[in-house]
Amino acid sequence: MTSPASGALQASLLPDDAVELGRIQDAWGIKGWVRILPYSADTEALFVSSRWYLQPPEGRFARGFSAFSGCVEVQIAEIKAHADGLVARFDGVPDRNAAEALKGARISLPRSAFPETPEGEYYWVDLIGLDVVNREGLHLGVVRDLMPTGPTSVLVLEYAETVEGAERTAERMIPFVAAYVDNVDRAGRKILVDWQPDY
Repeated sequence: MTSPASGALQASLLPDDAVELGRIQDAWGIKGWVRILPYSADTEALFVSSRWYLQPPEGRFARGFSAFSGCVEVQIAEIKAHADGLVARFDGVPDRNAAEALKGARISLPRSAFPETPEGEYYWVDLIGLDVVNREGLHLGVVRDLMPTGPTSVLVLEYAETVEGAERTAERMIPFVAAYVDNVDRAGRKILVDWQPDY
């Protein structure tokens, strides 16, 4: 088994504003391409950045991984959409064996490298962790995730509820559309919605 060329993986510090956007699933083809599993349907940041930061896999994906340790920076030679994900080729990764060595690696980009979004559009990472409050000032929860549902997305909120005297974590969903979302205040870390807790 060959590994990526020594110049392909440059040891690097992970940027302070790094956001993990996906992972390498496997090798693709015989010419050093890798298949990428993006964590979000919004992959524009991966396409516009010429350098990615890779970290070793965690959990079940870490078994047998030895291509590198710590954080490394790679230069993107080519990237394109393919089936339900992306495929990419890095400089210095010449063949399938070298690409297979990267299986499971986590891909991050600095948030500062993301392209600007048009007015009223947001990256999912900017919404995670925001408090959601309705027009009456009632706290409905914290955004834990976004779920794509065709042309729109749904905010998945996490909140605490008490059932039979015991507190537990519950979730509620709110369509992320103008009919229900009045305002997104990124600086104030809050989303104002026209929504009631019993919907």
